[in-house]
Amino acid sequence: MSLNVHLAVDAPLSVIEKSVVTLNDTTYALVTTAVPGERKLVVSGDTTGFTGVAQGNVFVCSLTAENARMLRERLSWLQPAVLGLQTSAGFGDRLGIATPGHAEATRGTGVAAIFAQQSVRENTRTGRSPQNVLDDAMWGAFEDGWREPWGADADHMKTLEDIEPFVTAGYTFFTVDPGDYVDDNAETDDDATLREKATALPWHDIQTTLEATRERYLKSFDLDQFSLTFDEHTLYKALAKYGAAVAHMARMTARLQGLFGDHPFEMEISVDETGTTTALIEHFYIASELKRLQVPFVSLAPRFVGRFEKGVGYIGEVAELDRDIAGHASIQRYFGNTYKLSLHTGSDKFEVYPPAMKHTKGLVHLKTAGTSYLEALRLLATIDTPLFREILDFARDHYENDRKTYHVSATLEQVPAAANLTDAQLADLLNQFDARQVLHVTFGSVLDTFGSRLVRDLHEHQTEYHDYIKRHFDKHLAPFRRLG
Repeated sequence: MSLNVHLAVDAPLSVIEKSVVTLNDTTYALVTTAVPGERKLVVSGDTTGFTGVAQGNVFVCSLTAENARMLRERLSWLQPAVLGLQTSAGFGDRLGIATPGHAEATRGTGVAAIFAQQSVRENTRTGRSPQNVLDDAMWGAFEDGWREPWGADADHMKTLEDIEPFVTAGYTFFTVDPGDYVDDNAETDDDATLREKATALPWHDIQTTLEATRERYLKSFDLDQFSLTFDEHTLYKALAKYGAAVAHMARMTARLQGLFGDHPFEMEISVDETGTTTALIEHFYIASELKRLQVPFVSLAPRFVGRFEKGVGYIGEVAELDRDIAGHASIQRYFGNTYKLSLHTGSDKFEVYPPAMKHTKGLVHLKTAGTSYLEALRLLATIDTPLFREILDFARDHYENDRKTYHVSATLEQVPAAANLTDAQLADLLNQFDARQVLHVTFGSVLDTFGSRLVRDLHEHQTEYHDYIKRHFDKHLAPFRRLG
């Protein structure tokens, strides 16, 4: 249907029908304009608090942060919510236009969705703010007619200064990454060094003493599948490796509690971006300390065995990973199934999802990021091959620099230059290990140079882009689907 209003001559507004909502005698809807990809909010009825212009019988508003905030006040389901222990998935969207595809893939699965998810690192590379990310996700959810609770994840926060912009924007889920405080050298330190490091920990922030910690842990703990026994070596190794990280988690929690007051929020603890695997006894120590410190964490991302690299499948023995996940899930159960295991860098790890669901009985969170960006490039390879060729060669030139903050193993020798490929071969690069990683980790540089052209193409083919995303995430979410 069309509204009988015009932005300009021959520029009718066309209603996006899934978005139409009438509440308390006021109707809200998104409309498209003659400009590809442009959306406007129209309000008919009570327009108090919105900024826009009257056109015919509606008020036409740009998609500003102020209008987004007012719409969230009117339509409560557009406010990010806490999701608790539901099986869940986070969808990173580096371009800000993928949420309708994410919503279509999630609808009916029983999986709780986090539509706004971006780290400080990613925002720095894309030039977006926490508010941009949340508002883009909200407009996308509104466009698709989403009415279920959804979350907003301030991903991989490392410092106290990272927190406030996400709180101000309205986020509900905070992923604390204390990786800078994890001491991987503890894996090979001798006992004297471990003892020295443990003694030097910031015990004031951990809110206990070394003596009390020894009394708490130097014993055996019986789990449902096995026992864990702390001796002096394993305890001091856990303290040296993760004690400073626990202290930082406590400081980050205190900051969040100070900003939120009595309002609810959720935390995830991420120790996956470290150089060494999280041993089961170390998971036990971390979870036990978080419980003692009353950190309101709903998920924990350990560093599993094998390698979880960006944009590609699991690297390692799946049988070994199965045993590792089973052990971590047993620790979950010891603590009363009060938190989920989180699969970070989780996109495209189709081998991992069935054992994760099996062992946790659905207490799992899947975190994805750049795979939606790769689907944008997959589409681009068919609709604008000259631009895709430019991006491919540019990515090859920037890979060695841009890879420095990621755990990836792709080699440029395995990624052909654009001149060596036919048009028909371009899209298949998105199925190849090395090409996927090279294209994945160079997104910031690519968007700096080609972002406006890429987004223009995607806006002109937006329905196709959302179809690509839905198809890709249908495969991701199938193992997590909750029936009945």
